[in-house]
Amino acid sequence: MIPNTQTSRREFLLKSAALAGAGLVNNPFPSFGISVQKTWTVGEIIDAFVSEVPNAPFERTVDTIKVGSRDTVVTGVVTTMFTTLEIIQKAIELKANLIIPHEPTFFSGQDETDYLQEDPVFRAKYDLMERNGITLWRNHDYVHRMQDDGVRIGVVAELGWNDYYVQKSPILNVPKVRLRDMIHHIKSRMNVPAMRFVGDLDQVCSKVLLLPGAVGGRMQITRIMEHRPDVLVCGESNEWETPEYVRAANEIGMKLSMIEIGHSASEEGGSEFLKNWLVDHMPDLPVHHIPSGNSLQIF
Repeated sequence: MIPNTQTSRREFLLKSAALAGAGLVNNPFPSFGISVQKTWTVGEIIDAFVSEVPNAPFERTVDTIKVGSRDTVVTGVVTTMFTTLEIIQKAIELKANLIIPHEPTFFSGQDETDYLQEDPVFRAKYDLMERNGITLWRNHDYVHRMQDDGVRIGVVAELGWNDYYVQKSPILNVPKVRLRDMIHHIKSRMNVPAMRFVGDLDQVCSKVLLLPGAVGGRMQITRIMEHRPDVLVCGESNEWETPEYVRAANEIGMKLSMIEIGHSASEEGGSEFLKNWLVDHMPDLPVHHIPSGNSLQIF
């Protein structure tokens, strides 16, 4: 059976997080000097992370500074999926002046803002960060393209499937379980109230194709063709693409299912992965992961 499913996202985050931000080391001989904390600028943090990504830096990437400056001396970091106004307020309360989201902040894939300059919604978010000296650097492309996809590693840990993970592979062979029970497991681990699926709830599943986020229908379908999983577990898909492929597969007698978690929840573990990376590499720096949740609610 799949491991106990009672651990909530909150419990996962609390258990997997390390306390960040050590104070100055006490020196029993102050006359001989004291230890000094390492300070980090935004640029140094970006460069340190990018240095671990093959073939980086990329000539074209969405991972740019959207607000603020590389020269900002960082007092604390917040990692998250989406930079909501609530996340910005929490960063201010935590005295964290660097926010690193995974997804766009200004409502489009490239964070285009030329048409938003006089819009009150845009101004509310941008101006709040600017007034409080917050720098925002998006980390999407780089974390996905580490030696092994950092988002997938974080999601596997959140799901409690580390024992079934093969490095760099989207395939996990978990203990046999009915589709309905796998859905319950994912809902419980990720604290998602409901999710959509295609397939037979009584189908026995073991071979999982895990594709968090929104990689596109063509990639989802080609990976299904390549790996022939029992079930695709993904973030989201256009309704006319992979869901229709999976429905047609069932109509011709194939045993194939699809679970759609929702984009934000399906990649939240990646932002937790980034938080842990920062804690490991910059132990003197206060780092916090704050889940942003989903803007879409269920009625």
